[in-house]
Amino acid sequence: MEATVHRPGDGEKIGGPTTVTMKATGAETDDSFYLGEGVIEPGFPGPPPHRHQRLHDMFYVLDGTLTMRLGDETLELEPGSFVCVPPGVVHTFSNQSDTPVRILNFNTPAGWENYMRDLAAALASGTPTQEAIGRIASRYDFEVV
Repeated sequence: MEATVHRPGDGEKIGGPTTVTMKATGAETDDSFYLGEGVIEPGFPGPPPHRHQRLHDMFYVLDGTLTMRLGDETLELEPGSFVCVPPGVVHTFSNQSDTPVRILNFNTPAGWENYMRDLAAALASGTPTQEAIGRIASRYDFEVV
């Protein structure tokens, strides 16, 4: 295994209502984790509330204010905030502000990059419905609740 280096702006990019630049994938981490840098546009409503069975879903806010729902609690997360959502916890996130939010999204184990690629393919074909996105997500440890 070799070291991975991605300078600012480097990495595989996925577009859509949020832009994600993949910084580390399972191929680079021996399937131990995924890391993406995301820019969430103002007003983005986020994914539907969901949970994961195996995945730890982690968020580190770099810029802006991320709105995060954890169970029944809603948090406004400013730069420097970190959240680790363990398997089984219902969560979602959004950008309710009028400025972009920039985050790092970590997932362990790796594999989330495959969801991002499948979602990008669906977006390239047009605007997929929430149901279509749900079908894609369901293949990647994403259970809508």
